[in-house]
Amino acid sequence: MPDDSLLTLTEVQVDALKEVGNVGAGHAATALSQLLKRKIMISVPQVKILKLKEVENLLGDSNTLVAGIIMNVLGDVTAKILLLLTRESALSLADMLLQNPAGTTKVLSEVGNSAIKETGNILAGAYMNALNEFLGLLLLPSVPSLVFDISGAILNSLSEGFEGMSNHILSIETQFSEANDKVIKGYLLLVPDIPSVQVLLSAIKVD
Repeated sequence: MPDDSLLTLTEVQVDALKEVGNVGAGHAATALSQLLKRKIMISVPQVKILKLKEVENLLGDSNTLVAGIIMNVLGDVTAKILLLLTRESALSLADMLLQNPAGTTKVLSEVGNSAIKETGNILAGAYMNALNEFLGLLLLPSVPSLVFDISGAILNSLSEGFEGMSNHILSIETQFSEANDKVIKGYLLLVPDIPSVQVLLSAIKVD
């Protein structure tokens, strides 16, 4: 099957994945709220199948400096998860997580780095659990790493260790907010290798 086979998903299958996104967002909001001991809201996510080239332009262009939280997916598929944020959003997220006044963080400290990686871990875990329940597969996120680079370089690095990377990815647009706070937008991306695309497609069964 060609590696663009994610595009063969039917409208009903995509709608089912959107519902998985809703469930994952609910799990993530609950987990973050419990961790921070205050209410964190995550909006209804936008779930799309995108060309890899389109991802470079989600937060600007391929030369835009972004923050990327990268995790390997372990279990029944070989894939990578990438939480992509603009640099400004990453700093704002650090302020939210560390309960600093907005605009406080100019450079990420070690504590800020850890807080953002933990957020990526919670988000990935929540969405992976929702996918596991829906697909009947075992998908587990690895320990996250955080990098700051231009988006094109981060995306190019994702193919390392892959037999061949799919040209299409599952994108979940995620927006965080607290009461009366500005919205912080990011993108959680699931990037499978080519053999895993067929595994995912076979598992997406809709009655």
